[in-house]
Amino acid sequence: METNRYPKNLRQKQNKDETCKIIEDKCSGAIPFFEREGGKKILELTEKGVVDEIIVHEIDRLGRNLLDILKTIAFFNTKKVNIEFKKQGLRTLNEDGSENDISKMVISILGVVAEMERKMIRERQLEGIAIAKANGRYKGRNKGTKESALKFLNKDKNKKALDYLNKGYKQIEVAKIISLHPNTISKINKIRLQLS
Repeated sequence: METNRYPKNLRQKQNKDETCKIIEDKCSGAIPFFEREGGKKILELTEKGVVDEIIVHEIDRLGRNLLDILKTIAFFNTKKVNIEFKKQGLRTLNEDGSENDISKMVISILGVVAEMERKMIRERQLEGIAIAKANGRYKGRNKGTKESALKFLNKDKNKKALDYLNKGYKQIEVAKIISLHPNTISKINKIRLQLS
C-alpha cells in the first residue's frame, strides 16, 4: 500500500506487485493522518486485516506534526503493520515484527524537521501578506456573503449531523456516518452548543 502525493500514473508505473493497492491523498501533510480520505481508507483496510505494510514516499507525506506522525506509527506498530519510508530507506518494524528503535529515532528527528519546515512556510506566507498589505496589494480571501447559522444547519447533511450530535454521537463518528469533513462537524457542534 502506498500513500503519497505523486501523480497517479507515475506511481502506478512503479507499482509492479499486483497485491499492492495505491491510495492517493491530495491534501496537506499538515492534516492528521486519520482525518484524510486516504488515511480513513487505510484504517478501514487495516481493521479488516488486509494490510501488512504501508509504503510512503517520505516522512512528511505521513504528516508534518511530530506527535501525529508518532501516534500514527504507534497505531500501525500495534497492528504489526510495517511502514516503509522509501526516500529515507526506513522501516518501522524489524523482520521479527518488533519495533525498529533506530528508525524511531531517525523518524523523530525528521518529523521535527518537517514540523519546522511547515512553520517556516507559514511564517513566510504571513510575511508575504504583511508586505502585500503594506503595499496596498492584499485583498484577502473573497469570503462573499456570510451564511447564517440557521441556513447552514438546515442543509440536508448538516441536519442529519446535528441530529446525531444531539443523540450523543462523537464528532468523528458523525463525520464517518454522514461523510462530512471533521471541520464541518466541528462547526455544526459549535453552533449547536451556542444555540443550546
